[in-house]
Amino acid sequence: MNEFYTYFQLGLHHVLDLHAYDHLLFLVALMAPFLFKDWKKVLILITLFTVGHTFALFLSVFNIIFVKSTVIEFLIPITIVLSSTYNILAIKKTSKNNNLTIIDFLTLFFGLIHGLGFSNYIKNILGGSAVSKILPLTEFAIGIEAAQLIVVVAILTLAAIFQVLFKTSKRDWILVLSSIIIGIVLPMIFQNKIIQ
Repeated sequence: MNEFYTYFQLGLHHVLDLHAYDHLLFLVALMAPFLFKDWKKVLILITLFTVGHTFALFLSVFNIIFVKSTVIEFLIPITIVLSSTYNILAIKKTSKNNNLTIIDFLTLFFGLIHGLGFSNYIKNILGGSAVSKILPLTEFAIGIEAAQLIVVVAILTLAAIFQVLFKTSKRDWILVLSSIIIGIVLPMIFQNKIIQ
């Protein structure tokens, strides 16, 4: 049980760490168009992101895939900007469709990229045989999912406060939030070693 808590807590900290806020920014960008009434779609999206994230960790930890950290550090802010830009461009589209959409596939793919961003760290923590890595990675993924649920509830609560209590239009909420995220993330892209 103690080992479960260790890796679970590591997953929680990975998402909730304010010093590594890229994961938080991605979640905010992903959740900007939603309210609590969209809980099914929200749950699908954060689970798809976790699946992609965890799959990338497995591929990396078992040395199936390797991507240079500078490339991943460049791609992570790109995923955030793309998500925010999509929000702005798709502002009038409200999909009531429960089938898989382009945003579902992008969320899964972006999860892969974000997972690779954490792969070197988790590789250094995990030792031993391949079999001994499966359980800790699963426990870590559960921690990530729990932390994402915490963040999502906070984002949806803020959305409800602004849209319901303060009567901010959904359009304005999405525009302002997505624009702020783009403004925060663009310097991360231009300061990356690949660009310089």
